Amino acid sequence: MWIESPAVRGPRLLGSLLLALTLPSAITVQAAAIQQEIIFQKETPGHVGGVASESRECSAIGRDLLARGGNAIDALVGTTFCVGVIGMYHSGIGGGGFAVVRDANGEYEAIDFREAAPAAAFEDMYKNNASASIRGGLAVGVPSEIKGLEYMHTKYGVLPWKTVMQGAIHVARNGFRVSSDLVRYMSSTFKADGGTFLTKDPNWAADFAPDGDLVKEGAWMTRKRYADTLEKVSKHGSEIFYSGEIAETIVDYVRRTGGTMTLDDMTNYKVVIRPVHNVTYRGLTLHGIGSPAGGAVSLQILKIMERYDSEDWADQDLSRHRLTEAMRFAYAARISLGDPEFVDADVEGFEKEMLDPKNIDAIHERIWDNQTHPTKYYNPEDFYVPENHGTSHIVAADKSGMAVSLTTTVNLLFGAQIVEPETGIILNNEMNDFSIPGVSNEFGFAPSVANYIRPGKRPLSSITPIIAAFPNGTLYAAIGAAGGSRIISATAQVLWHVLDDHDATLAGALQRPRLHDQLMPNTVLLEEMFDDEVALGLEKRGHNVTWARPGLSSVQAVRRFTDGVFEAAGEPRQKNSAGYTL
Repeated sequence: MWIESPAVRGPRLLGSLLLALTLPSAITVQAAAIQQEIIFQKETPGHVGGVASESRECSAIGRDLLARGGNAIDALVGTTFCVGVIGMYHSGIGGGGFAVVRDANGEYEAIDFREAAPAAAFEDMYKNNASASIRGGLAVGVPSEIKGLEYMHTKYGVLPWKTVMQGAIHVARNGFRVSSDLVRYMSSTFKADGGTFLTKDPNWAADFAPDGDLVKEGAWMTRKRYADTLEKVSKHGSEIFYSGEIAETIVDYVRRTGGTMTLDDMTNYKVVIRPVHNVTYRGLTLHGIGSPAGGAVSLQILKIMERYDSEDWADQDLSRHRLTEAMRFAYAARISLGDPEFVDADVEGFEKEMLDPKNIDAIHERIWDNQTHPTKYYNPEDFYVPENHGTSHIVAADKSGMAVSLTTTVNLLFGAQIVEPETGIILNNEMNDFSIPGVSNEFGFAPSVANYIRPGKRPLSSITPIIAAFPNGTLYAAIGAAGGSRIISATAQVLWHVLDDHDATLAGALQRPRLHDQLMPNTVLLEEMFDDEVALGLEKRGHNVTWARPGLSSVQAVRRFTDGVFEAAGEPRQKNSAGYTL
C-alpha cells in the first residue's frame, strides 16, 4: 500500500460552492448568484481534508464546509443532507443508517441511527400480505437520519447546524441537473404497461414530472417542498421533526396509507451507540460497527484473507477463489445476527467469536485451494435473512485526524413508494428488511428467527462503515459501500485491493472488478470486467458463476498519507460520483 502520497498529480476540477453562510445579508444574494461557479486551479496537495459521495455537487458542498473552517463531521453532515436531495431514490431524511466516527484524539464511536419498527408492529403483521412490507404506510419504519446527523453534529461539529444545512437547502430549492444515475433509477420504476408512479401519482409528479412527462437527463430539477422541510429543520433542529409539526404530518400520512406509526414512535426514537469492533490487517487497525450492522461480517472476510501472503493477490483465479470462500463462511455466520437488544443469544459475544484468531484459523484450514463446497459445509443454520437494497455511502476526514464513514438508506429504490405531500419526504420501507415468519426464500430456506419483527426493533443490515488507522494510531482511511447485501463484500474487497496491491490508488482500487458470493443463493456474481480466466478458474473449482453488469455496489473512500496529503475517490460505476480534497 502507499504510505506517502505520490509526488506527481494531475490537474483537477475544483468546484466552489460559495454559500455565503456567514456573510452579512447585504451580500448574501450576490454570493448566491455565483454559488455554482466553477474555478479551475492547478493541483496542490490537499492537506486540509477530503470528502467523497455519490454526487459531485454534494462532495463539493462538503469540501466547501472544510474550506470554511468546518471539520470532517460538518463536511459529512452537509454532504449527507445534499445526497438526500439529489440521490433521493435511496437516501434522505425519510430513512436512516449507521456511522463510525473517529475523533481528533483517535477515539472511535459506532452510531446506530437505523429505522425502528413502530410500537404496534408484531411478528406476523405481514402474514399473507408480504407486499405490505414493500409499499405503503405499513412498510415504514421510524425515520431516523436526522436524529443520527444531529447527534454527530452536536457532539463533534464546529460550524452552526444551520450553516451545514444551507448547501442542501439551496440545491433542493434552486435545482440540480438530472444525472444519468437518476435516470437509470427512475427507469426501473416503469411497469409492463409503461406507467410509473413517478408520473401517475400527483405527489411524486410534482417533482419528477412537473410538466406531465418524467424529467430527462440534463434537465433542471427542484424539490421545493423538501427545501422548505430542510429549512425548518435547520432552524428548529430535530425537535420539529420528531415531536413538532413535521412529525404530526408524517404520522398522519403513514396512517392514511395503511401504517400504524404514532407520534410516540417518533418522539421516543433514540440513537443507539454500538460496540466498535477492532481487528488488525496487514499492520493497520480496522474499526467497524457491530449488529444490527454488518461490520463483523466484512472484518471476518479480511481476517481470513490476511492468512494468505499478500503477494498471492496477483494470482487472479486462486486469490478470487479464496476471497469467495472467505465470503461464504462470513455470510453463513451473518444468518445468526440481529438487533442485540431483541435477540436471545449473545450477539456481541458471537461477533467477537467470529473475529477470534482461533476461529479465523479454523476457517482458513477449511478453505481448499482446489475446490469449493456445498452450502452445508460452511455451517449455516437453515435460515436466511432478506436481501438488503439501495443505500448511499459518504466519507469525510480532516487534518486533525477526525474521520467519519456513514451509510444512509430508505431501503428499496424510492422507499415505500410514498412521498408525504406537504413535506416532500420520501418514506422508507425498512420493515421489508425484517424476516417474515412462514415465508421461505426461493431456495427453500426458512426466515431467520433472529431477525423477526418486534416493536422498537431494528432490522438486520449489511451496512459496513469502516475507518482504518496506522500502527501508531494515526488516521489512514475511511471507507464504505452502498449496494444492499453486497455492501459487506464490496467494502472488504476494496480494502483488500488497497492493502494487498501495493501500487493501488483509491481510484484504481475502486475501478477493479468486484465479485460477490453470499452463500445463499449458491452463486458467485462476477462483474463483466473480469477476465474469462478468472471465471474459468472459479468454475473448475466447482463455483456456479454468473456474470453481472458493473454496478453490484458503489464504494466511497478517503485516505491520508503519512505526509498529511489526502486522497479521495468516488465510485466510478456511478457517473456523478466524486471525491474531493482540499
